[in-house]
Amino acid sequence: MIFSAQQLFSDDQAITATADSTNVIDLGVPGTPFDAAAPLNQDVGKGAGIPILIQVTTAFNTLTSLDISISTGATTALGTKIVTQVIPLADLVAGKQMAIVILPNEITERYLGIEYVVVGTDPTLGNITAGITMGVQTNITGA
Repeated sequence: MIFSAQQLFSDDQAITATADSTNVIDLGVPGTPFDAAAPLNQDVGKGAGIPILIQVTTAFNTLTSLDISISTGATTALGTKIVTQVIPLADLVAGKQMAIVILPNEITERYLGIEYVVVGTDPTLGNITAGITMGVQTNITGA
């Protein structure tokens, strides 16, 4: 997969407790076109599908599952979950790829990131790389 540094949420980020992604994307503040009475409405998800890829780079241990949420917020603290996937420990092995194929419509808050919620015991091992990508590989075997 090809990631852009500007569209990367987590770069081999260690997840040893519930946390937000290391990076959030600032979607900016909608502007007001020349001679318009009001600013434009922001809706990032409209148009073509925007794939997000999440890959386990180091296998996890001890937790029961990991809830991964694409989230938005008025600040970099995020807080509004848009899409959530629950991944059990058995699937959190190195090389495992999970895709949220399309970023949903109606994302109107300024910041976009990922929230990782540990269910069960905090892991001592487990890393993730995640970000917006051009497409999602579909011919993966063994992962």
